[in-house]
Amino acid sequence: MSFTKNVEDFVCEHCGTAVSGSGYTNHCPTCLWSKHVDVHPGDRAAACGGMMRPVSLEGSSPEYRILHRCEECKIVKRNSAASNDSVEALAALASRRT
Repeated sequence: MSFTKNVEDFVCEHCGTAVSGSGYTNHCPTCLWSKHVDVHPGDRAAACGGMMRPVSLEGSSPEYRILHRCEECKIVKRNSAASNDSVEALAALASRRT
């Protein structure tokens, strides 16, 4: 699997937060939602474009991973939590029953 670094800013389509991308940004740090745009990280080759709901938090600090499920095609992907992710959103996700 290859990785393509893309430095892109975006507005979260779930909560409206303006997000400054770092090239590794793959979800909104405020609400943790993502968008299904990649087949492999950074390639922007996914035709789906569905919103990716954060469904659970895996791992332990500082190596948390967010499990996302696409609302359209139902694919599941894991993404590393970022240092600027909302602590409140991560705690709420950790306490959620899937």
